[in-house]
Amino acid sequence: MQVVNWVPRTELPFAAPSRPELLEMPELPVFAPLAPAAEVQAPVSPMVKAVERTKIEVPRPSLASTRTGATPVEEAVEAPVMVKAPIVPPPRFALQLLRAGRCLLLVELPTGEAFQSRDPAYLLLKDMLRAAGLPDSPQIVGEPVRWPLLVRGTMDQGPEAARDFVQGFLSARLEDAPCVCVWLIGLPAVRFAGEAEAESFNRELQIEGLGSAWAVPGLELLMEEPQRKADVWQAMRRLMARWKESND
Repeated sequence: MQVVNWVPRTELPFAAPSRPELLEMPELPVFAPLAPAAEVQAPVSPMVKAVERTKIEVPRPSLASTRTGATPVEEAVEAPVMVKAPIVPPPRFALQLLRAGRCLLLVELPTGEAFQSRDPAYLLLKDMLRAAGLPDSPQIVGEPVRWPLLVRGTMDQGPEAARDFVQGFLSARLEDAPCVCVWLIGLPAVRFAGEAEAESFNRELQIEGLGSAWAVPGLELLMEEPQRKADVWQAMRRLMARWKESND
């Protein structure tokens, strides 16, 4: 049973006396406690800090650039993208030039057709001329200016071409018979003869080569929004002296 020493609990009769050294219990080894990790490590002086070196990435040419001889900077530059200018459709309008006293009237035709004697827009125009102290039967000057000029073809018929055509047409009529003021009635007339927008309605414009002009809302717009007539009347009173002096 692999028993080296055996000590009885009680004294056995007729047994040999026990050896004292066998009754002594061996002492267990005592180990020193382990120090904490913070105490084991060597203290570092607060004045001495480890200096970390920043790792610098050195660009290396790729295999493709090595073969072609291109540098990384050249590879990053992309070819410019060609952006096509948007195609602007030609504007569409019809304008009629009339003369009333010493004033020329470039009027937008609401329907695109020439005025008729009983058209509501034409009757409104006659009322405006009477209020301005001008003849209420204006003379028609030439045929209506219709844009675009051609239904088909490659000729430029954009906004700039329309402006040049309308201003050239007016300039030629002014050479035939000068006037003291040009009425631009309707947004197409204001835009392509006066180079202005709707914000200039009821204002006086100075146009190079054409002289003084008055921007007026279109006849159809005045019929749809009668409240605009008050602003037209106030602007007319400020300019009325100009053509009245000419008539006198």
